[in-house]
Amino acid sequence: MNRPNISFVLPMFNEAAGIAAAVRAVSAIAKDAADDYEIIVADDGSTDGSADIVDALAKGDNHIRLIRLGRNTKFGGALKRGLKAAAKETVLYTDADLPVKKADIVEALKLMDDADIVSAYSLVIKDASLKRIIISKGYNFLVRLLFGLDMRDVNSGFKIYKRRVFDGMALRSESPFIDAEIFCEAIKKGFKIEQYGLVFQLRTKGKSTISRFSVMARSLYDMFSYWASGLR
Repeated sequence: MNRPNISFVLPMFNEAAGIAAAVRAVSAIAKDAADDYEIIVADDGSTDGSADIVDALAKGDNHIRLIRLGRNTKFGGALKRGLKAAAKETVLYTDADLPVKKADIVEALKLMDDADIVSAYSLVIKDASLKRIIISKGYNFLVRLLFGLDMRDVNSGFKIYKRRVFDGMALRSESPFIDAEIFCEAIKKGFKIEQYGLVFQLRTKGKSTISRFSVMARSLYDMFSYWASGLR
């Protein structure tokens, strides 16, 4: 069976507690799942030494690359830089706490035979807090309303792309809205999206920062800016 060449892209912000273990786990997965690979960690202005940890790992493994952003961009800027740097034919994005199992990565990669993008969604409620449920449902509703995206979970932490999807794509978002922007632009170009259901693993180290008020505010700003650009 032919194995793909894969760029693993991990946007990171203040993940010192778990990033070394996550990168090592991705390395082990890559050796089994890919013919050739690179691991790109895009540090979004971390203040806890995360980037130094990855830098040390990269010095001992030429498959690992670190991109340092000079300021925190609220996630989207880091993902954008990581995707732009990806050089392999298949680009796999996952959150820096590696919430996806190897078996799901292998199964999702199989779908790339007939798709240009595979986007995961959770089969169960990952975070049952009322705040996170309201934020998630409200955000996905707005994305469907404004852009007609029929996606179960726009911002899931696991997606696979064919590298050609990004050819000529000038992404503008600096927030988690970048996921929706990529979907919208890909659909305009006629690329095929498949969705893959899985059970995400719960975070055991570090703390998610995606629900910070500043991140949500920037997401709404990017969302309505992108929507307004389509009216002009």
